[in-house]
Amino acid sequence: MWNRNHEAMPREKLARLQFLRLKQTLEAVYQLVPHYQKIFREIGAEPGDIRSLADLARLPFTIKDDLRNNYPYGLFTDGLNEVVRIHSSSGTTGLPTVVGYTRHDLEIWAELMARALSGAGAVRDSVVHIAYGYGLFTGGLGVHYGAEKIGATVVPISGGQTRRQVRMMKDLGTTLLACTPSYALNIAETMEEMQIDPGELQLKSGLFGAEPWSDNMRRVIEKKLQIRAFDIYGLSEVMGPGVAYECPAKEGLHLAEDHFIAEIIDPASGEVLPEGATGELVITTITKEALPVVRYRTHDITSLTREPCPCGRTHLRMAKVSGRTDDMLIIRGVNVFPSQVESILLNIGATEPHYQLVVDREGALDTLEIRVELTEQMFSDKVKGLEGLEKLIRDEISNLLGISTAVKLVEPKTIPRSEGKAERVIDRRKLR
Repeated sequence: MWNRNHEAMPREKLARLQFLRLKQTLEAVYQLVPHYQKIFREIGAEPGDIRSLADLARLPFTIKDDLRNNYPYGLFTDGLNEVVRIHSSSGTTGLPTVVGYTRHDLEIWAELMARALSGAGAVRDSVVHIAYGYGLFTGGLGVHYGAEKIGATVVPISGGQTRRQVRMMKDLGTTLLACTPSYALNIAETMEEMQIDPGELQLKSGLFGAEPWSDNMRRVIEKKLQIRAFDIYGLSEVMGPGVAYECPAKEGLHLAEDHFIAEIIDPASGEVLPEGATGELVITTITKEALPVVRYRTHDITSLTREPCPCGRTHLRMAKVSGRTDDMLIIRGVNVFPSQVESILLNIGATEPHYQLVVDREGALDTLEIRVELTEQMFSDKVKGLEGLEKLIRDEISNLLGISTAVKLVEPKTIPRSEGKAERVIDRRKLR
């Protein structure tokens, strides 16, 4: 545990700290951010009307479009006077979202990433290989400064050139790998091609995030790389990676409640759901200076529990993100997340962990084709065996998700490999 005083803080003390910091945040946005001034006036409220943590639910949500509509600096508390770092989304679907950090914000980010890395086993003697992208993406630099805070040795290699990555991991004695889970699979596959056994490396653990991944995917990664695989959660609009992280118990991700307040809502109605219910995660920052956000809708689907964790940390735990409301596919009235399909495929275990969902429309009906990559052994199998595997996958998906799908088994190494976030869905409906 990196910071026992805060990570294991008694819950009553934690709640008092949260409320104090929430009040300070609400006062700041009310005084300094025109968008929030307008919001408070529209509902006829002032920060002083929020007298408990439960009262937070009275305030409207902040959504990504609010950041875009106030592009680039409209939601900052003080222009650029105290901002020392800018990060941004790619902007592939419109204006990018721009986020800023003061020096204090960066210190907190490093602190929270130190907690996450420590939970994954990082210590001062660790060699941390960071294959998240650097630059405007928050992943690389977020992990970087957390590792340096611990005192670990950092290899800031970023993404790409996978064979070089493998050589560097072997030569430099990497002990912890940080990247997306899909890129971890790419690295494992490249090691096989280079005939490098995982036992030749000093790799012990991995910290994987930036895309939803199932527990079955975890088991595949752990087997292929012979490591312990840990989940990490974050998003740039709130901070970046380090908002929540797994401990060795792997019974949910601890969300840093001394810096964030989390709620779960019904994504359709916006109603706050009770503890343990599955819904959309909403986060309020309570220590962010440059860009505080109040009740930010993340679109991530999860659940929260305050039940004690065996590790001794007291912060609530969130379940692994099962998908995003904006990634959810609705196929003939059934909600489908890519991670659900992934879990089914990996549970069957007869294919490679590389797949794509192709959605199309025939007349008025939506169709779903699941493309799954065969192993070399299965590819050389008899046609009858492949037909049996296709039927097994179709039946399992029908039984568990309640929809009929087409299954297409493809040759090994034909589905594009990812150096960042994997492209799991091809939605041809949007192209028509």
